[in-house]
Amino acid sequence: MMIQRPEKEHYYLDIARVVATRSTCLKVSIGAIILKEDQIIATGYVGAPRNTQSSIEHGFCLRKKLNIPSGSQYELCRSVHAEQNAIINAARAGVSLLGGDMYIYGESRESNSTIDAFPCFICKKMIINCGLKRVITSLKSTDKNTNQNYMIFQVDDWVKEWQKFDIIEDKFKYGQQS
Repeated sequence: MMIQRPEKEHYYLDIARVVATRSTCLKVSIGAIILKEDQIIATGYVGAPRNTQSSIEHGFCLRKKLNIPSGSQYELCRSVHAEQNAIINAARAGVSLLGGDMYIYGESRESNSTIDAFPCFICKKMIINCGLKRVITSLKSTDKNTNQNYMIFQVDDWVKEWQKFDIIEDKFKYGQQS
């Protein structure tokens, strides 16, 4: 009997996909998990701060109501990003993230399809400062060069790019791939 085991990247992205099902954003469902030495140490999903009302409970998206374009004015969103919640949940548990990996899976709630789950600039800055080593994200389609449906980022590469170029010239931006 031949047993098929998923490769680790797919296994952990599948777990992040399940975490994403708890999301309270009306636009996207995103989940993040953080691992150290192949052990999950924190999870997070897009959702309103603890004990506050979410967009689901309000019945509408505030950003959509205010005609705010995707990728701007995050401060006017009810939700905390999945990456931020995973980092916060690790801090609440007193767990160090140094050298860990983050897996991020995202889906559009409007089309029920996988999205490029690249972190926004705010989340990238938090990921750099908390000491994570790699970030693995879902891709909306299979990458033609690697034949993978995920992308692996080395956090040190972000730092090197930002030392050489301005943050706004970032090659992989949330909501779009340049």
